[in-house]
Amino acid sequence: MPYTTEDGGRLNNFANEPKMYSAEPPTSMEKRNYLILGGLAIALIAGLCVVAFSVS
Repeated sequence: MPYTTEDGGRLNNFANEPKMYSAEPPTSMEKRNYLILGGLAIALIAGLCVVAFSVS
């Protein structure tokens, strides 16, 4: 486990910082998949609401 040494010889047990990276924008294929999944999610929620209202 990595320790850092402060002034005066004290040891601190801090977590390692993760490596930084820059996010890449989604590709056109990923954007298309997001739209399809969003449409399916909306259709599912709408269907559940219709079933809930018809049962009650």
